[in-house]
Amino acid sequence: MRIPGSSVRPGGIFGIIWFVFSSLAYLSLIAAIASLAGALNAATPDTYLPWEGGSAHYRRWPNGPRPDAEFFPISVWLQNPARALEYKTMGVNQFVGLWKGPTGEQLQALAAAGMRVLAAYREGILDSPDAALIRGWTMMDEPDNAQPKAGGGYGPCVFPEAIAEQYRKLKTVDASRPVFLNLGQGVINDAYKGRGSECARRLDHYPAYIRAADIVSYDVYPVNGNYPLWWVGAGIDRLRKWAQYEKPIWNWIETTAIRGGTKPSPDQIKAQVWMSIIHGSMGVGYFCHQFKPALDESAALHDAETRRALTAINKQVAALASVLNSPPVGNGVAVSSSNPDVPIETMLKRYGGSTYLFAMGARPGGETTATFTIRDCGDRTLTVLGEEHTIQVAAGVFRDRFTGYEVHLYKIPFDPGGR
Repeated sequence: MRIPGSSVRPGGIFGIIWFVFSSLAYLSLIAAIASLAGALNAATPDTYLPWEGGSAHYRRWPNGPRPDAEFFPISVWLQNPARALEYKTMGVNQFVGLWKGPTGEQLQALAAAGMRVLAAYREGILDSPDAALIRGWTMMDEPDNAQPKAGGGYGPCVFPEAIAEQYRKLKTVDASRPVFLNLGQGVINDAYKGRGSECARRLDHYPAYIRAADIVSYDVYPVNGNYPLWWVGAGIDRLRKWAQYEKPIWNWIETTAIRGGTKPSPDQIKAQVWMSIIHGSMGVGYFCHQFKPALDESAALHDAETRRALTAINKQVAALASVLNSPPVGNGVAVSSSNPDVPIETMLKRYGGSTYLFAMGARPGGETTATFTIRDCGDRTLTVLGEEHTIQVAAGVFRDRFTGYEVHLYKIPFDPGGR
């Protein structure tokens, strides 16, 4: 046998044995080194944030919303079915609520436009030839608010126990459709007086309301109410946590000067939509009514600037539906802001071999430069979606400017998992 450090090696049969063993040892050493190098150079696995399951969540209901990945709910609230085709051309794919309906005539009008709806249950409505358009049952709006009394004034909210009983009855009648419940601004506005004295600040009500529904939404209209715009996303965070990330959360976006005050600008509408999505909303809808100086239930249709903005926003959201219906990656990006008054919020997803990063300013504090570090990315050229320009990524790092609630959507031709 060879003595380590010696140039002498045995001959004959012992030489052959020595050669075989030394060769195997050498090959094993090379394989070990290669394996170690591969491990050191391998991409860090993605980890994922809590997620309700995207469009596939709706598969549990045979007559629920579309369960395919190309569908992201974009709704309007309580609109006239006669205008369904107009809304469809704007990218709306779903009505929620029908005034004093649903009736056969309303469903017929929706059928002509190919528009699905979530509506209140009415005896005999499932016998309608267009009943297949109904993709969910709605309950009373904003039960968490103080309720009008017959003789004037307001009584308490509708307590969760009563909503749970309504839910039970609907499930007894038809379990093939989900039950939808919309809640009011008390979700995020702790000081809101509209909940009444008996229900004010009762945050414990909200998990109980959520248990009595399959799809939950809420509305807060910050421009009309003179509230911070970031409340929109904060309310979604609360609802998702109260739902334990097990039920879809949708929300409603203001589009008009509801009571004749300040109208949200196109940029403010866009910011609320993408803030909702970045915070995990699985569907967005528009409140299109204006009550003052005169009632116009479809005021968003009749304002050319708002209509153009909604059409562009909806087109972009619909084009990204498959991306939005994929799980959010929790360890894909790190971001810093040069202006501490304007933090940056992000959502990162992988789809079709690319990485999608949705980012926006989270406060209205002026301009900032955001520095993004994309894990394992290297040198790439990304596309800023909807803005017709590119940015160079160097060693996984790139920068971009944001003003207040400005939104940027990035597509990077890169997926560390090779998907």
